[in-house]
Amino acid sequence: MGNERLFLGLDSSTQGLKAAVINSSLDVVYTSAINFDKDLPEFKTEGGAHHHEDGLTVTSPPIMWVAAMDKLFDRMKADKAPLGNIVAISGSGQQHGSVWLKDGARTILQGLDPAKSLRDQMTDAFSVTDSPIWMDSSTTEQCLALEEKLGGPQKVADLTGSRAYERFTGNQIAKIHQITPEKYAATQCISLVSSFIASMLVGDYAPIDASDGSGMNLMHIKTKKWVQEALDCSAPGLAGKLGDVVPSHTAVGKLHAYYVGKYGFDPASMVIAFSGDNPNSLAGLRLQKAGDIAISLGTSDTVFGFLAEPAPSESEGHIFANPVDPDAYMALVCYKNGSLTREHVRDRSANGSWEEYRSLMAKTQPGNAGNIGFYIKEPEITPPILKTGIFRFGS
Repeated sequence: MGNERLFLGLDSSTQGLKAAVINSSLDVVYTSAINFDKDLPEFKTEGGAHHHEDGLTVTSPPIMWVAAMDKLFDRMKADKAPLGNIVAISGSGQQHGSVWLKDGARTILQGLDPAKSLRDQMTDAFSVTDSPIWMDSSTTEQCLALEEKLGGPQKVADLTGSRAYERFTGNQIAKIHQITPEKYAATQCISLVSSFIASMLVGDYAPIDASDGSGMNLMHIKTKKWVQEALDCSAPGLAGKLGDVVPSHTAVGKLHAYYVGKYGFDPASMVIAFSGDNPNSLAGLRLQKAGDIAISLGTSDTVFGFLAEPAPSESEGHIFANPVDPDAYMALVCYKNGSLTREHVRDRSANGSWEEYRSLMAKTQPGNAGNIGFYIKEPEITPPILKTGIFRFGS
């Protein structure tokens, strides 16, 4: 492709890791994707996650995300993707997932050896080997404690953009500290999924960006600084394990020599702060002014929009820092039972085939003869529903 300047975007979502390479005109010149369940079956995930017997706890192994990086970059090299033309890399990670890096992990990242795989080198880097992710609903006790300490759900929302939510990282940190204090003590750095992927690229601990940091119940939504009272309620010495919050457009470092030597990347390639998948959806769909709204039908379904001024609510929804305009905000409402629920219906009725499902739908009259159903495969976020099941009603 000559000397054309290219840009790589990575997305570590719930179900897989994707790559897209674009040029300066925003034309897509290469794409590839790794599906965790299919391409990394040894981790025995369902929809990219481990669903625990209590029906509330949902985790994913961070070493699986590392293994996916190996497989994705190996595939890109085999495909002869123009890696040497890439001048900047950024991307997204599923929001609210945390990665717990133990003492010594920074040294591992800094010394990455291109003669070895990331997976082999990072295997012993984690103090928590199964990370809580956004689907987890097991921290109600910690949420109530945070709201009590900070003065109620509306006060928490006013400070952090959301009332206390079970999946939010601060409450997950509080649970892990309370249940396994030895793992917390052994942790040097707590990253989000987004900042962890960036950390692997720069070979050091990458900072958390303000947009993804908004989904932690720990960051002040206006000052973009950690709320000390919230940190104290989660765990002692937490600020030192989280590091600083940076704007979403921050260049966090040059690409580590590992990727230059192993895959042929340009040694001058820069890594820009990664953010959450929801904030990056706002950026990718080019919501640019107050009142712009979009819908995303993904693993979770979301409705989000561009805001000039925040108005946090204790009832439902979230306010995040805007990833495009540092002086603006974004509002978001999240429904947990999204694509995984639809795929469950497809698998039960159409042998796992969307083509067969579409054929069946074409034979059915619109309106379903007045029959409706609520499909709650996972404890729901909006509205809050803990009882799971399939509830059908006739006309």
